[in-house]
Amino acid sequence: MSGGTPGTSEAAFGGSGLGVGRPTKRRPGAAVGGLEVADPRPVFDEGAVLGVRCTACRYPAAQRGIPWCPVCYAAVEAERFPAAGTVWSSTVVAIRVGERRPPFGLAYLDLDDGPRVLVHLAEPEVLRSGTRARITGTDRGDLVAAREEQS
Repeated sequence: MSGGTPGTSEAAFGGSGLGVGRPTKRRPGAAVGGLEVADPRPVFDEGAVLGVRCTACRYPAAQRGIPWCPVCYAAVEAERFPAAGTVWSSTVVAIRVGERRPPFGLAYLDLDDGPRVLVHLAEPEVLRSGTRARITGTDRGDLVAAREEQS
């Protein structure tokens, strides 16, 4: 590897110049003397998911505080996304993960006119792709969603 700045990776980009001199995303965190690392989980506030939308390509992201669009690098603006959407995929987890005891359900939810977010399901069930679901709140910082009742 040629002499780049510490914390950068030229090899990761094939030495083409793309990304050369830019810091990597690896940050040790404030607990060990590094930069503070933001919690990347989406925030649910008063019935909406907070995030940003690109002012150029209109790409939606469920993260706040990102400096530019992850697709086209244009400016972003704050946005409130609806709390309802369509299940893209789901599963029931059968092993313990951190403080979560099995069984518990997870799903990717495509928010209406918004981003895809990972949610914990209120009931440990597999929902078919295309099922309508609504975010109902949070549990330990994670979004929680339930199947919408058909009327």
